[in-house]
Amino acid sequence: MNTLSYKTVSANKETADKKWLLVDAEGHTVGRLASEVAKLVRGKHKPNFTPHADCGDNVIVINAAKVSFSGTKLENKEYVRYTGYPGGQRSLTAQELLKRSPERVIEKAIKGMLPKNTLGRQLFRNVKVYAGADHKQEAQKPEAINLLKANK
Repeated sequence: MNTLSYKTVSANKETADKKWLLVDAEGHTVGRLASEVAKLVRGKHKPNFTPHADCGDNVIVINAAKVSFSGTKLENKEYVRYTGYPGGQRSLTAQELLKRSPERVIEKAIKGMLPKNTLGRQLFRNVKVYAGADHKQEAQKPEAINLLKANK
């Protein structure tokens, strides 16, 4: 056999075939939606996935205000942050954060599922989240993807 046929192809920034994908978050559970979007952004669904390179797609998430939480997470889940001042620990429940800024709920869930390094920060820039059905990326002609059908 020819040994050249066994070479592993490693994708990099230039050879990655990046697409724009549109995901409708309406009716999805936050964690399940975030894990699927994180896979798309990371590029794990592609045959030429490379762990150290940005070979994933750009993802636009719309209708972030219409997501759901399972169980009692809407009332009990807390998002904690620290202002940097003494006694400056602040917390919001999921219900309060969803009312105040629905995009932030999805963004925090997706960001938590990406690598905690420079690659993860770079990959997070490929995610755009909007509370309503309108988005600013019409010029990129995003391809709508149905995550409910993609899982089965």
